[in-house]
Amino acid sequence: MLTHVNTLTFNGLEIRRVDLQAQISSGLPNFIIVGLPDKAIAESKERVRAAIQSLGLQLPPKRIVINLAPADLLKEGSHFDLPIALGILAVMGIVPAAALKNYIVMGELGLDGNILPVNGVLPVAVQVAKDGLGLICPFACGAEAAWSGLKDIAAASNLGCLINHLKKTEILPAPEPVRTFDDDAALDMVDVKGQETAKRALEIAAAGGHNMLMIGPPGSGKSMLAARLPSILPPMSITEALETSMIQSVAGELKHNGLCLTRSFRAPHHSASTPALVGGGRKGTPGEISLAHNGVLFLDELPEFNRPTLEALRQPLENGVVQISRVNAHTTFPADFQLIAAMNPCRCGWLGNKDKECARAPICAKEYMAKISGPLLDRIDIKIEVPAVSPWDLAGIRRGETSAQIRSRVVAARKIQADRLWAIGETSFFTNARLKGKLLEDLCVMDNDAEKLLVAFADQNKLSARAYHRTLRLARTIADLQNESKIRKLHIAEALSYRQSQYF
Repeated sequence: MLTHVNTLTFNGLEIRRVDLQAQISSGLPNFIIVGLPDKAIAESKERVRAAIQSLGLQLPPKRIVINLAPADLLKEGSHFDLPIALGILAVMGIVPAAALKNYIVMGELGLDGNILPVNGVLPVAVQVAKDGLGLICPFACGAEAAWSGLKDIAAASNLGCLINHLKKTEILPAPEPVRTFDDDAALDMVDVKGQETAKRALEIAAAGGHNMLMIGPPGSGKSMLAARLPSILPPMSITEALETSMIQSVAGELKHNGLCLTRSFRAPHHSASTPALVGGGRKGTPGEISLAHNGVLFLDELPEFNRPTLEALRQPLENGVVQISRVNAHTTFPADFQLIAAMNPCRCGWLGNKDKECARAPICAKEYMAKISGPLLDRIDIKIEVPAVSPWDLAGIRRGETSAQIRSRVVAARKIQADRLWAIGETSFFTNARLKGKLLEDLCVMDNDAEKLLVAFADQNKLSARAYHRTLRLARTIADLQNESKIRKLHIAEALSYRQSQYF
């Protein structure tokens, strides 16, 4: 009396197949789960027992053993409830075992037999579609699974309906995909008065996917500008939306169980730990930088973050992925995000203000700036100063451009970049910020005056090779915004102006 049910466990975003074996044999009444289950799985036997009783059935007074194979792989999550229940019901003859053969099963059970939503349904559905199988999942997650393109989805609201579906006495309706939109999409750049230089820098950052640091006194509008960056970024492609939604699904942050079509904007507090920012922990969950994949990571009060936490951003900023190594697991998460940081010029924030001059200047500023390492600053393409807004700008009725107007130019520049990369067969990225090596040299062609200016400036200011190349990428984006095929002296000059600050 043995049956098999296909289920899974997660290692980060990686899906590991699990063969759930259910057996009922003679012996003293007992219910045992083996195969390295975590606490949530160990407790599932009480939920399974109550859910089966809600159907008017009783577990047989025999020895019930559930084995999760492979036995040496750690299993975590409440989504094992439903496959355990179906395995037992199949052994009891309530559910036809053959009907479970071509399905992957996941779902949490309530004591009343309801099937409750679980995390990670979308990436599972994508993998199941590749494997040519079907998926049994909670009804609340059906819309999420439907975005994978999988046709055979049995999304049930309770255990009774699912049993009837498997016995073909009732047909569950096919779930329909649902779109979700972020409420923050209402934020518009037109709300920002003044700060024209910062707006221009933000447009360049959006056009090329460049990282940016804003330095200015409290209340100058740094956070307001950063929050509106997603409103000028190009709409996400279906591929990007699927990638982002899969990460959010595993982390349990996918809103309304639908596909997220707006770019993420993550703004963790400066007290965030390293695992919270880059991912990891006991379960190997995605961190803020992965939740910001294809979107924006905003770090306000940058020097207030722990130094080791900031240094952990170095590798993801370069490679677009983060690798988490733990004793029990090695996990890789996507982390292709755009870093926007903000900080005050000193601890009190009033350095350079004539009316509120810092009492410990310039020592206060030097100590504050020293909290950010040179290698991290080297990875930030744009550094701009955001001065306090003039009362005349605040009281004025003149408004700047809307986000839609700026976005149109950003989209045009992104299309130029994508077409240029498509033409040479590069499809792994589509922004200037990711150009490297020979590709950078071939696509960032300068005229003689531009090259002389960049080389002279780099020599005089002792720019590192990374800073030199990042300046070149930035100039390439500025040229794209002006629809110029070749980088000219004016483009290099503007790019260099964003690389320098009186504070660094």
